[in-house]
Amino acid sequence: MTSKLNKKIVLAFSGGLDTSFCVPYLIDKGYEVTTIFVDSGGVSAKEKVEIKKRALSLGAKEHVEKNIANELWNDVITPLIWGGHWYQNQYPLLCSDRYLIVEKCLELCDEIGTNLFAHGCTGMGNDQVRFDLAVHCLGDYEIVSPIREIQKLTDEVRAYEKEYLIGKGYAVSDKVAAYSVNENLLGATISGSEIDEWKQPSDESYLITEPQVDTSKQSALITFQFEKGNLIALNKKQLSAEYTGESVMQELNKLVGSYSIGRGLYTGDTSIGLKGRIAFEAPALVALQSAHTALEQAVLTKAQNRFKSNVAEKWTELVYEGFYFEPLKYDLEAFLKSSQEKVSGTVTLELKPGHLIAVEVKSENILQDKNAVYAQSASWTIDEAVGFIKLFGKSTVMATKN
Repeated sequence: MTSKLNKKIVLAFSGGLDTSFCVPYLIDKGYEVTTIFVDSGGVSAKEKVEIKKRALSLGAKEHVEKNIANELWNDVITPLIWGGHWYQNQYPLLCSDRYLIVEKCLELCDEIGTNLFAHGCTGMGNDQVRFDLAVHCLGDYEIVSPIREIQKLTDEVRAYEKEYLIGKGYAVSDKVAAYSVNENLLGATISGSEIDEWKQPSDESYLITEPQVDTSKQSALITFQFEKGNLIALNKKQLSAEYTGESVMQELNKLVGSYSIGRGLYTGDTSIGLKGRIAFEAPALVALQSAHTALEQAVLTKAQNRFKSNVAEKWTELVYEGFYFEPLKYDLEAFLKSSQEKVSGTVTLELKPGHLIAVEVKSENILQDKNAVYAQSASWTIDEAVGFIKLFGKSTVMATKN
C-alpha cells in the first residue's frame, strides 16, 4: 500500500476482532481513521456504548453512529415480503443490510471530505462482494481492505490479528469464540464450529428463538392488517412515527421466537462459488411472510400467483449475490409493487409451540364466486364440467394414444 499520511478514511466498524484490528492497522499505514457503526438492529444501547469506547480506545479520531432501521423496513423487508420468496427457497436474506451500511458509510465519506473507505471483510466470504459492488455502484471511492491485505501474508488471519493487537497493548476479547454471529433487525445468522462441519447445531448457538418447544405454552393469535401489500397495523395497533416497522420486527421476533418458530439451516450456493452452511433465526419474517402469502393467495389471480414467484426468485437472487443496485432489481420491484394493488385485508395467525398457521383471512378483494363453493356447489352444469375436462386434457390424451 502506498503511503496515505494523514489521509482521512472511513471504516465500517462493528467492534469485533476484524474491525478492531483494522483501526490501528490503518493508523500505522498513515490514515486518520473515522469509525462508523451502522445500527441495523440487534444491538443494545449498552453494546453501542461499548462499541464507541472500543473504537476510540483503538485510536479512531472520531466515532459516528447511524441507524438504518427505517431504510431496512422500506427498502428490504417490504419488497422481500411482497415477493414471498427466500434465496434458494431457504434463506430470508438476513445479509441484505450490508448495502444500506455501505450507503451510510459513503455518506460519511462525503461529509468529512474523503473518497477512502475501509471494511473488515475477508477474501473468503460473500460480504466482500456485497460491500465492494455497492461501493463501485455508488460513486468514485477507493476501497481499503486490511483483512484481505494480511491474507496475502498469513493463513492464520485471526491469530495474526490477535498478536498484532496484543503487541500494541490492546485487549482482545474471546467473545463469540466458537461462532460467528450477525444479528440485525431481520434476525440472526450463526456460523462456525459444528455448523461448518455439517453437524447439528447446538442450542447454545441460537439467540432469538426458544431452544425447546414448550408444548404446554398456550396458543396465541396475531392479527396483521395490510393495505396494498404494506403492513399498516399489528394486532390493531396502527403503524406510526412512534410505532414503526422496527417496533413491529422487534415485537414479532420476541413473540414468535418464544414459540420456537423461525429457525432454519441454510445450505446452498454462495456468491463466491462455494457451498455455504449457516444457521439462522427469522421469526418476524416467517410470521410476516405467512400472513402476507395467505392474503395474496386469496386475492391474486392464478396467473399472478404463478408468475410472481419467478419475479421474486430473481429479485432475491440479485440481492443475495451483491447486485442490490442493479437496474433489473428496481424493474422487478416495480412489478412486485404493482402486484400488490389488491392485497388489502386482515390475516390472523395462530401461534402454537413449534408452528404457526393463517387461520383467518378477511378482504373485500377475495376472488370468490358467490354462486360456487369449491367441491360443494357450482355455478356451472355437469355437462359443462365434463366438456371442460375433455378439452382441457385433449393434447395429453392424444399424445398418450399416439
